[in-house]
Amino acid sequence: MAMAKTDTSERWLEARVVRGLTGVPQPEYSHELAPTDFAATHNGYVQGKPDDYNRDVALDVAQLLAFLQATQPKAADTLDLAASGIKRTQFLHRLQGEITKRGVVDVLRKGVGHGPVHVDLYKLLPTPGNTVAAEAFSKNIFSITRQVRYSNDSDNELDLTIFINGLPVLTFELKNSLTKQTLSDAVVQYQTTRNPQELLFQLGRCVAHIAVDDAEAAFCTELKGKVSWFLPFNQGWNSGAGNPPNPDGLKTDYLWKQVLTRESLANIIESYAQVVEEEETDANGKRRKKRKQIFPRYHQLRTVRALLRRAHTDGVGKRYLIQHSAGSGKSNTIAWLAHQLVELRCKDDPMTAQFDSIIVITDRRALDTQIARTIKGYDHVAAIFGHSDNAQDLRDYLRRGKKIIVTTVQKFPFILDELGDLSGKRFALLIDEAHSSQGGKTTARMHEALGGKVAEEEFEEDSTQDAVNAEIEKRIASRKLLVNASYFAFTATPKNKTLELFGETTIVGDKVQFRSPEELTYTTKQAIQEKFILDVVENYTSYNSFYQVAKTVEEDPEFDKVKALKKIRHYVESHDKAVRCKAEIMVDHFNAHVAGKHKIGGKARAMIVCNGIARAIDYYREVSEYLTQIKSPYKAIVAYSGDFEIAGQKMSEADLNGFPSKEIPANFKREPYRFLIVANKFVTGFDEPLLHTMYVDKPLAGVLAVQTLSRLNRAHPQKHDTFVLDFADNAEAVKAAFQDYYRATIQTGETDANKLHDLKAELDGQQVYSWQQVEKLVAFYLGGADRDTLDPILDICVEEYKDNLDEDGQVKFKGKAKAFVRSYGFLAAILNYGHPAWEMLSIFLNFLIPKLPAPKEEDLSKGVLESVDMDSYRVEAQAALKMAMEDTNATVDPIPPGVGGGKGEPEIDRLSNIIKAFNDLFGNIEWKHEDKIRKVITEEIPARVAQDKAYQNALANSDKQNAKLEHDKALNRVVLELLSDHTELFKQFSDNVNFKRWLTDMVFDVTYQHRNTDEARRGGMKRERSRKIIQEKFGSASIWSLAVDALFDHLERDRNKLGLSDLAEIEKLSGLSASNILFPILNVLSTNDVGILRREFLNDARLPLNFDEVRSLANAHQGDGDWAERLSIRWTLQDVRGYMNG
Repeated sequence: MAMAKTDTSERWLEARVVRGLTGVPQPEYSHELAPTDFAATHNGYVQGKPDDYNRDVALDVAQLLAFLQATQPKAADTLDLAASGIKRTQFLHRLQGEITKRGVVDVLRKGVGHGPVHVDLYKLLPTPGNTVAAEAFSKNIFSITRQVRYSNDSDNELDLTIFINGLPVLTFELKNSLTKQTLSDAVVQYQTTRNPQELLFQLGRCVAHIAVDDAEAAFCTELKGKVSWFLPFNQGWNSGAGNPPNPDGLKTDYLWKQVLTRESLANIIESYAQVVEEEETDANGKRRKKRKQIFPRYHQLRTVRALLRRAHTDGVGKRYLIQHSAGSGKSNTIAWLAHQLVELRCKDDPMTAQFDSIIVITDRRALDTQIARTIKGYDHVAAIFGHSDNAQDLRDYLRRGKKIIVTTVQKFPFILDELGDLSGKRFALLIDEAHSSQGGKTTARMHEALGGKVAEEEFEEDSTQDAVNAEIEKRIASRKLLVNASYFAFTATPKNKTLELFGETTIVGDKVQFRSPEELTYTTKQAIQEKFILDVVENYTSYNSFYQVAKTVEEDPEFDKVKALKKIRHYVESHDKAVRCKAEIMVDHFNAHVAGKHKIGGKARAMIVCNGIARAIDYYREVSEYLTQIKSPYKAIVAYSGDFEIAGQKMSEADLNGFPSKEIPANFKREPYRFLIVANKFVTGFDEPLLHTMYVDKPLAGVLAVQTLSRLNRAHPQKHDTFVLDFADNAEAVKAAFQDYYRATIQTGETDANKLHDLKAELDGQQVYSWQQVEKLVAFYLGGADRDTLDPILDICVEEYKDNLDEDGQVKFKGKAKAFVRSYGFLAAILNYGHPAWEMLSIFLNFLIPKLPAPKEEDLSKGVLESVDMDSYRVEAQAALKMAMEDTNATVDPIPPGVGGGKGEPEIDRLSNIIKAFNDLFGNIEWKHEDKIRKVITEEIPARVAQDKAYQNALANSDKQNAKLEHDKALNRVVLELLSDHTELFKQFSDNVNFKRWLTDMVFDVTYQHRNTDEARRGGMKRERSRKIIQEKFGSASIWSLAVDALFDHLERDRNKLGLSDLAEIEKLSGLSASNILFPILNVLSTNDVGILRREFLNDARLPLNFDEVRSLANAHQGDGDWAERLSIRWTLQDVRGYMNG
């Protein structure tokens, strides 16, 4: 007897899939089940006949009719579907037309109307305990058909097709590696031999087209010929791509054993798959709607199902950490989880919903809108959905029991005082980017709002201490994670705080570890290997800046070396010449290597990331000017929040760009815009697949580095690589940042709460305060006492701090006080016990810290910028380096509660050594024009330019840009005057562009810097006079000097101007009351007899008496928090020269 041979053919794989779904032992054509035998199913599927497929309407007519006869016999009779004829043909064409228009998912969910009847095409999954629905669902016909001939123009066949009630939902091409064909051959087959114009392959006709071999799977939602985009649909292996070895069969049998079972595929059809409409803008600026078929990736499906299973089993009050790589489709995952949590039932009571409301919380308004749009795109949840644009919406949605609410964490404090008792309700909180949404006072207010106010006990009038204790317990309770809420925290970059707060706890040896569970983790490594995102550090180039600092004074003073180096670098980097030089490098690189190499099909864009708004505007102007100069067809867009003062006028991004801010994302896709120049805006939450190259001129590290550079990783069918040109960061630092999140991030060890005891003991031991003072202040504060009751207690403590602690002791005390407040805010959220003493000390220190003066420290680096100047500036590119991420899980340390401060001894060095050290660090290069540093250039020319009247007037009354224009004119006049005595100099200035640019920059720098030094001196005198005036008016308490300093610090940072929104920000940062302290100071300094500040009332604003009246005035008209900008009251420092002369 001959031994049976192992079948290694592709047909065997087809048969294996069919047998896995149908349960038929020998699924050959001779054993196929007839349509009348549909009840005789095994694993939920039946095997269909290829001949039953009607190519004209792309339907399995036999199964469709069998389903209608079994579930809606009256409708089938009314439409006369039993007999083949014109009426049946009309119905079939009506059905195929609806599928073409609406997509197969919508038709299955909602059915179609035809003539006098409505026809259902599918019966929904039953809820637990609903036997009627379970019986109806069992009548659905899930079938799999081999070798379907789909075209009237050819005999081409599909390996497998899955139908639900005769409507096709999935097609398959199978390959077998043993026959030397793999997944890539199946993909090529779809791309080259499956015509997208065929009815079966048109958008929305099927939910996906799947390519499979014995090792891997991939899917495509829209066939487009050779550019059809197939994405992996694999489980992942060793934190990367692919599938794990399967001891019981093929690596890909999870498809038919898990994903394609009746219940699983039904769940995908009902809760995941969807045709959505997105608005696109073409290259000509025309907007059009584009339909897009959505199908879940494997990691999204696994994550949502795991969370639903865990939430159902665990009940309410648990925490879950989901670590999903940037670009992994988090918005869709959150949307799918949100609307399925609505339907989740209690384990012990199937008739009761587990959650009353699902609240999706983001930390940025751009993400808030993006996720809201994603969730609302699933039209079957639109009626239960609410997107809170303001606090009133949020309040209404919570009270009315809206099932899904999308909001930002910043909106919660607005409703705290108006919410009723919500502790009887249950919430699911879905937190996007958990590391930034969770933590601090805002989150504590959110917990208090949702948890309901703790019941107030009845106290005797003299039970003051009991009342204080109850208030303390209430505050502690509000800080803890709510017992009536489950937390689902999504992040690509979990910090140690996030891991400990939400991560799963395991014991490894003698160590406690916190991490996201394996089934809730989708690593950067896997995302890159699967090409869901691109590896942004693969092509990373760091530019080293080289400087020469020339000594400009004969004497050689001593300086604080570390501070001096920092100052010199900042000075050189902020030099206009440096910005222009780098701007030209960026544009030239883009033209040659991005646009010039037709990246992303010639549609590639670039982002320039700058260190602050002022630098972003500088880059915008330099890039725009250079693009015009070289006659480039491209333009730049600048993006920043709010208004920024330019040439004495506040300008927004819209003013500079020439179009509204909301149009920036859409316009960035259009021609001629190719550069997006940003500071902080758009560096997180901005998904633009056309973004290919990033130019970074900003220090980045840790999470910020990962989030910023990850703007490039969004995949596009024509995007094969990315490029980063970094002017600011060390390559190894960027590599280290990405390494933390390449695989799973695990925190080893837990935060030691006992260290708070140690911190408290150390703070108590310094005798800056007594515990009686702490208790007294807290009692006053919780009892609603006025500020003048609190200040005397704090002022006594400040004097103790100044008198009893030396300089280093003051630094350490203040550092440890801040560490205590920060650590307690975090630990209070995770500890299962409260500690009233900690809460009281936290309240006390929150008041005390802003009043503690920083130790006076002699700045030994003062004068360094007057002693050195930039000889020249050059940038040299290092070779592009490809970073290799280490294939290991990253570990992070727990939160260190005891981080205190100590003042280091300044490193004193002579100026010549500082210059040498600086040149050693940043490039000791021989330059061509060393002879240009001579006496006439460094002394005579700057002195004569500084005496020019027009230039002096511009220095006194204009901004830096206009002063530069007048300076250039003055320099031209001075050089012309030197023609007879210095002909060679004049010739170099006229003929040598580089020399002219260098001399112009150097002279302006010297003269403008000198002016700033004088102005700073006068400004300091003005501050001192303001302190004296305010102390004479309001008394000698240190809080008044503190407040004056806070106001002047802001004025110096913001070009001597201050608005109401700035005042609110100062109040927030310093803890100084705007109503009772800051506003009265501003009013005094603005009076005519003082004249230090000028007060302006814009937009016909009436004169308010105090800050609270300002708020009331604005809220009476608007009431949503933007009162400061609309009221338009502004204070401006009077001209410092005028003050000095007066």
